[in-house]
Amino acid sequence: MRTNSLAFRLVAGAAVWSLAALVIGGIILSMFFRDHVERSLDDRLTLLIDGLAAGSDTNAQGRPILIRPLAESQFDTPYSGWYWQIGGPGPEALRSRSLWDMVLRAGPAVKTVDGLTLHHAKGPEGQALRVARRQILLPDRDQPLGFEVAADLADNRRAIARFDQVVAWALGVMGVGLVVAMVIQVRFGLLPLRRIRRALVRIRDGKARRLEGDFPREIAPLAGEINTLLDHNAEVVTRARTHVGNLAHALKTPLSVLGNEAAEAGGPLADQVARQTALMRRQVDHHLMRARAAATADVLGARAEVAPVAADLARAIQRLHRDKGIEIAVDCPADLAFRGEAQDLEEMIGNLLENAAKWGRHDIRLSAARRDDRLEIAIEDDGPGLAPDAMQRVMARGERLDETVAGSGLGLAIVRDLAELYGGEIRLDVAHLGGLAAKLRLPLALG
Repeated sequence: MRTNSLAFRLVAGAAVWSLAALVIGGIILSMFFRDHVERSLDDRLTLLIDGLAAGSDTNAQGRPILIRPLAESQFDTPYSGWYWQIGGPGPEALRSRSLWDMVLRAGPAVKTVDGLTLHHAKGPEGQALRVARRQILLPDRDQPLGFEVAADLADNRRAIARFDQVVAWALGVMGVGLVVAMVIQVRFGLLPLRRIRRALVRIRDGKARRLEGDFPREIAPLAGEINTLLDHNAEVVTRARTHVGNLAHALKTPLSVLGNEAAEAGGPLADQVARQTALMRRQVDHHLMRARAAATADVLGARAEVAPVAADLARAIQRLHRDKGIEIAVDCPADLAFRGEAQDLEEMIGNLLENAAKWGRHDIRLSAARRDDRLEIAIEDDGPGLAPDAMQRVMARGERLDETVAGSGLGLAIVRDLAELYGGEIRLDVAHLGGLAAKLRLPLALG
């Protein structure tokens, strides 16, 4: 899942809010549990003070005595963490055996509830204590006495820590489960978009013309608009082809008339008119071809199998040049396809094969292969070839280097223009057969 994807944004956004809610919920649970533990301890200390007061009395001298000790065994174990004290730190004070020879000295009050004051203090061994203190007036006394009961906070803190740990693990597992559930939900929810993507790939590769299938109500308008756009695009291309054809017919007819009249008239002027008319016809064909290719180069769904086109053109060129004994070897895998119009592929391969047949002696080799997700078509001949500077001039300006060979001289220019319209290129090199090698790199139709 990439960071710039819609799925990542949905999952990340939901995960951040969910995890934040879990953390806040965990903090609130911990606070409630801590408050509950503290209240439970305070309630127990209150009950112990009430029990201590109920079992206390005064002697003849007015000093406090304990007539009924508390039943808690922790008060009899030295430094157990549970302590009681009556009368404060003075000499007449009574203390539990657990204090031994120590005295409770309560710190500042934390809170007061119904006459009960709660303090924090340090125990005999430095324990953190929770102290509950209440002033009670015993019989035969003029002044109330302070009754204090203290408990070690270690047990409470361990209970709170255990609870926090359990909550953290539980919420952590829940958070992971929520993120996994979000990923599954988002991936399932975005399946229609993936179907549209796969359908568009099929259209781009020429395996389909429209988006087919049922889509959810939220996606159906998008699919409908894409199909409408595809139909409009196809209509525009058809209209452009029609206009190009009409323009070609309108221009070629007058040119043909001029050529026929010049052929019948004879003379130097007629010859000049015939030559210029033929040149105009070639230029018209070239630029009309470019206009048609420009209209169809970016059309979705255009696809042409390379092997049938190469085989048909090779047979046709061999028949045209049977007097030279030209042999064309074709090596092209059956699964290679050009992402473009078959007519443009035929134009490019046909021009290159025609040039190779004109300049080659006997052998021509046509090979096609996949190179780095591109389609590479190489046409080699055993002719005289070209020097490196001549290759550059031919590719840069479409220059004819030999006027004695028949042809318009536009073959390579046409191939170059068509290849560039499709985002491809043509390069010239020395062939393994000794002559010229023309190598086309074109868009490859996948799948």
